Amino acid sequence: MLSKGELMLRPFHLAFPVHDLDEARIFYTEILGCKVGREKPESCVLNLHGHQIVAHLVSSMPDLVTNPVDGKQVPSMHFGIVLEWNQWHEMRERFEALSLEFVIGPYLRYENQPGAQATMFIKDPSGNHLEFKSFQDDAMIFDASWGNMGQS
Repeated sequence: MLSKGELMLRPFHLAFPVHDLDEARIFYTEILGCKVGREKPESCVLNLHGHQIVAHLVSSMPDLVTNPVDGKQVPSMHFGIVLEWNQWHEMRERFEALSLEFVIGPYLRYENQPGAQATMFIKDPSGNHLEFKSFQDDAMIFDASWGNMGQS
């Protein structure tokens, strides 16, 4: 079980590169439901489920690599959100209704093992990979007993 302090999380901050701020703003607001905060010509602050993410305009995007995880090639550089079980399924249905292309389609990773999690990966217009995951048992989010299983 998560401690009370872990349930009352402070917002996390993440800055990430984009090659087109307008395109990024549209994707993060219209597809992911983010709200826009401060904006400057070189950056845009977004609210992703209560967390502060900031799109920064760059002249070139970094190269991305993948690592094998549970038989899939998972982008080693990615970010996302751990949703409640029903929220994850609603997000999956939303992505499917929008005919969004999945980098890794929705599936249950580590099925029938401790740490089993629903997961799916998409890309934003700049090629940043985003993972949306959910655990049926939130106690598994930080559980160390399932050891070194290649978790992302």
